[in-house]
Amino acid sequence: MTDWPDLGALELLVGIDDLGGLGAAARAAGLAQPNATRTLRRLERQLGAVLVRRGHTGSALTPEGTVVAHWAREVLADAGRLLDAAAALRVERQPELMVAASMTVAEHLVPRWLGAFRLIRDDVQIQLQVHNSMRVCDVVADGGCHLGFVEGPSVPEGVHSVPVARDRLVVVVPPAHPWARRRRPLTVAELAATPLVVREEGSGTRRTLDLALQEYERAAPLLELGSGAAVRTSVLGGTGPAVLSTLAVEEYLSSGRLVAVEVDGLDLRRVLRAVWRPPRRLAGPAGELVRMIVRGS
Repeated sequence: MTDWPDLGALELLVGIDDLGGLGAAARAAGLAQPNATRTLRRLERQLGAVLVRRGHTGSALTPEGTVVAHWAREVLADAGRLLDAAAALRVERQPELMVAASMTVAEHLVPRWLGAFRLIRDDVQIQLQVHNSMRVCDVVADGGCHLGFVEGPSVPEGVHSVPVARDRLVVVVPPAHPWARRRRPLTVAELAATPLVVREEGSGTRRTLDLALQEYERAAPLLELGSGAAVRTSVLGGTGPAVLSTLAVEEYLSSGRLVAVEVDGLDLRRVLRAVWRPPRRLAGPAGELVRMIVRGS
């Protein structure tokens, strides 16, 4: 039977080529340097060639090591593709879908999306987690779910995304608030200088608002609350103005229980996104769900 080289040893060899030394390569691989040295010596014995030149100033690849490192990159890339394919097969064989969604998306869009998806895939067991947008991205990146939906203005590096919907934030007050009777729009500076009821740090709604007002002097928040529903209830109770998604206040604006306040020159439109871990092509029920949503948007 062929004595295959250890992938960890190949990764170390490539790391020396990329990072310029054994110490840096060992740290990147999470190994103590003595263990990394033993691993490379074992690889050299296995291949019958000296791959690393060791000296007082550090370690560098020999010409033979450079050639092996070139082919090691190919092997590691193929191994990565193998793991991606195996992961896709696991998803397709196990009809289970774990979804994480930010508060606004979970409250106002996900029930309709999942209801429509159940009509075409009633064999899939669906679990839904609800977090703020930052936490959803963390869960996705850590592999804690198959798919996430977020409302923030951006997504972290290393996470793939596709737009699935759009909405807009709007300043809202109860009818008795002085702003409800204004004849002229607010200025952005006036909004920034006013204490508001806001979502917590990490919320997509909070992040969108903070970016829009980042060049202005800001007042401290009146309250920081963990959901759009809680913010809306506070506004209805007269606590103070807030900036919320139109998805969260549409029926309240229609009934007159809340009033939208125009702000001159403030654009609070945003994109809602599906997010997932690599590979880039989303497979299994998660991919089917996203394609259904995109086709219907």
